[in-house]
Amino acid sequence: MRTPDQPVLRDIVLIGGGHSHVGVLKRFAMNPVPGVRLTLICRDTHTPYSGMLPGYVAGHYSYDDVHIDLSRLAEYAGARFYRAEAMGIDRVRKRVICRGRPDVPYDILSINIGSSPRVNEVEGASDYAVPVKPITGFNNRWLALLSRIENHDGPLTVAVVGAGAGGVELTLAMQFRLKNELKQRGKDPGQLHFHLFDAADEILPTHNPKVREVFRRTLSERGVKVHLGSPVSKVQEGLLVTESGETLQTDEVLWVTRAGGPEWLKDTGLALDDGLFLRVRDTLQVENDDSIFAAGDIANVLNHPREKAGVFAVRQGPPLADNLKRLATGKDPKDFTPQKKWLALISTGDKYAVASRGDMQFDGAMVWRWKDWIDRRFMKKFNDLPPMEEESKLPDTAAAQNAEEASQAISAVAMRCGGCGAKVGSTVLSRALGELKPIERDDILIGLHAPDDAAVLTVPPGKAVVHTVDFFRAFIDDPYIFGKVAANHSLGDVFAMGAEAQSATAVATVPYGIESKVEDVVYQMMSGAVEVLNEAGCALVGGHTGEGKELALGFAVNGLIDPEEVMSKGGLKAGDALILTKPIGTGTLFAAHAKLAAKGRWIDSALASMVQSNKAAADCLRKFGSKACTDVTGFGLLGHLVEMTKPSGVDAELDLSAIPILPGAEETAAAGILSSLQPANIRLRRGIRDQEKWVNHARYPLIFDPQTAGGLLASVSADKAEECVRELKALGYPHTAIIGRITAQDDSGPIEPISLRD
Repeated sequence: MRTPDQPVLRDIVLIGGGHSHVGVLKRFAMNPVPGVRLTLICRDTHTPYSGMLPGYVAGHYSYDDVHIDLSRLAEYAGARFYRAEAMGIDRVRKRVICRGRPDVPYDILSINIGSSPRVNEVEGASDYAVPVKPITGFNNRWLALLSRIENHDGPLTVAVVGAGAGGVELTLAMQFRLKNELKQRGKDPGQLHFHLFDAADEILPTHNPKVREVFRRTLSERGVKVHLGSPVSKVQEGLLVTESGETLQTDEVLWVTRAGGPEWLKDTGLALDDGLFLRVRDTLQVENDDSIFAAGDIANVLNHPREKAGVFAVRQGPPLADNLKRLATGKDPKDFTPQKKWLALISTGDKYAVASRGDMQFDGAMVWRWKDWIDRRFMKKFNDLPPMEEESKLPDTAAAQNAEEASQAISAVAMRCGGCGAKVGSTVLSRALGELKPIERDDILIGLHAPDDAAVLTVPPGKAVVHTVDFFRAFIDDPYIFGKVAANHSLGDVFAMGAEAQSATAVATVPYGIESKVEDVVYQMMSGAVEVLNEAGCALVGGHTGEGKELALGFAVNGLIDPEEVMSKGGLKAGDALILTKPIGTGTLFAAHAKLAAKGRWIDSALASMVQSNKAAADCLRKFGSKACTDVTGFGLLGHLVEMTKPSGVDAELDLSAIPILPGAEETAAAGILSSLQPANIRLRRGIRDQEKWVNHARYPLIFDPQTAGGLLASVSADKAEECVRELKALGYPHTAIIGRITAQDDSGPIEPISLRD
C-alpha cells in the first residue's frame, strides 16, 4: 500500500475495470498527478481481456494468461481498489452508490463497465440462457460445463444466440475445446452438436463478404448448424423456440447478442441512448455532465459511432487518462477522434485466424500467431509491472479549486501541532460519525453520541470484565474493509476468552488532508468497524482520532464473562485434539501484495477470512467443552501455541500437512516474501524438537507467519473433536481442521514443547 506524500485534493473515481480503465491506471502509475487520488470500484478482481477470451475457451491460454489483475495494477498505480458493485450515482451529492458498502464520493467520475446481452427481452432467456457478459458469470458456467463433460454420456447440444463476430468465434472455440475433452476421455466427439441462431440474414454482418465466406465455410466444415433469419422467441429449461415455431432440445444456451447498459443507469439522469449506453462527446465527457466521463462499450460517442469492439476501448484509455488529469487540474479536456477503420483478428478455435479490415481479408495459422503475439504484448503491459522509483515531492496545489483548499493542503503537510493528540477537528468528526448507528445496550449508560468526557458502563451481577486493546496500521487501501478487519481483530481476544463483547472505544490515526477528504476516510473506516461491532453485539462508545502520515485504527474492547467459564491459554490437557478454525498466511500474502507479487484472488481470499467473525466459532468451541483457546495473531501459529503449552504444563504435536493455508501463501513464502515480523517470530524455533529436520518443509515458514484477524486455536477432547469440526464447518468455517494433539510434557521440560510431523 503506497502512502502519498501529497494531501488529497481531488478524487477521481473509476467505475469498472474495463480496457479503458486499465489504461488509465497504467498511465497514472507512470505519471501521477500530485493531490489527485484514484479509486477503482469493481466487482471482480481479475478483469478479462476480450481479445484472448476465445483462446482461453479453446484451451490455448490459462486463466491468468487472459486476465489483468486489478488488485496489483491498482496497488502499482497508488489507487484505492474497492471490491464492490456500483448500483447508482447520486449526481447532486457526487457519490457512487454501491452494493453492501457506504457511498463513495467523487470529484470526477469515469464509467467503463462494458455491456451485457439483453436477455430480459426474450421470454425465459434470463432464467435459462447464459449471457457471455459479464464474463465472470460465463466463466463459472463454462467451467461447470467442462466438469460435466467428464461424466457425460450421450448427445450434448449447445445453442449460441448471436452470429456476430463474438458469437461465431465463441462457438468455434467451445466446439474445439469440448471435442478435445471428449477425445481425451475416449468418448465420441460426434455426440457433440452446436447450433448458431441469429435474427439477421448474414453472419458477421459488420465484416466484408470475404470474411463472412471464410466463416460460413468453417462453420459448415465443423458441422455447426446455422439458423439465420431465426429470431429466438422463448427459452425454456432444455428447450429453445424461434419465432417461426422451430424448436431445439438443448443442454446449454449461450447469449451473445443485443447488448445494452445496466438498468441502474436510467435512474442517474445521465444522457442515454435507446440501448442504455451513455451519450458522450468527443472529450469522452457525458453529454449532460462535465464531471462524468465514459469509455468502452458503455459509451456511445455521438460524433463517431463505432462497433462495440475492444480495440476502441483500448485506444480510448490514453486520451481518457489525459482528460481526467486535465479536468482535475483545472484545464479543458481535449477532443479525441477514433480511427475509422480498424483491424479485427478473429480466431476459428484451432490456432487459425482471419484478419479483417475494411474490404481487406486474409487468413491462416500465421494470422493466429500474429494475433497471439499482439495479445500477449498487450497483456504484458499490465501484468509485468516495472518497479517504480519512490519520490518525495514538495506540496503541489495544482488540483486545488480555490484558495481555501490550497491553504488547507499546505497546512496539511506543514509541521502539525503535536498537542491535544494532534486531534482531527471536531466539526469533521461530528459530521463523519453523525451518520453511524452503533447498537444500543441497556448496560451502556453514556455512549458515543452523548456529549460527555467518557463512556459509562454497568457490570451485571455475577459477571467479570474482560479488557483488551489492539491497534495497527492499514495494510490495504480500502478504509471500509480495513475498518471491518481492525474491529474483527480487536474482538478476537474477547471471543477467545469465551466472553461477550460489551463495548469498544476506538483510537484512529488519519492522514493529513483537506476536511472533506479526511471526513470521508473516517466515515468509510468507522462504517466498516461499526458493522462488525454491531453484529457482535458490541457498542461503540467513544474514541480518539488524530492526524498522522498513515491510516491506523485500534480498539479497546470490554467484554463480560462468567468467571467459571473462562477459556484461557492455560487450559490444555494431554490427549486433547488441537483445532484451528481459519487458514493462516496473511502475513506473507500482504507482504507480497506490497511488492506486487500476490495475485488479486489470493488477497480476496485472505480478506474474506479476515472479515469473518470468530464469535460463532468461540460459542461452538465452548459448547464442546473447550477450556483452552486463543486467537492466532501477531506471534503466528507456533508462537501462540507455545504461549498455551507453557502455562498448561504440556507439550503439543503439530501436523504440518493438516494446517489450513490461505491460497497463495505457500507460493509467496517459498519465494522468500515474508512479513517484517517474521524474524522476531522465528526465534521461537528453539521450541521445536529436531527443528533442523523441518526447515526445508514448504509449510515450515508459515507456522511463524503473523496473522491479522486470524482464527481460533483451541483444544477439545479427542472424542468430541470430529463432531466439533463438522459443526464449525456447518457454521461457515469451511477450513477448520484438527491440526495436532496435546501430549504430556516430556522429561526435558518446557524447553522444546513442540514436535512436528508431516
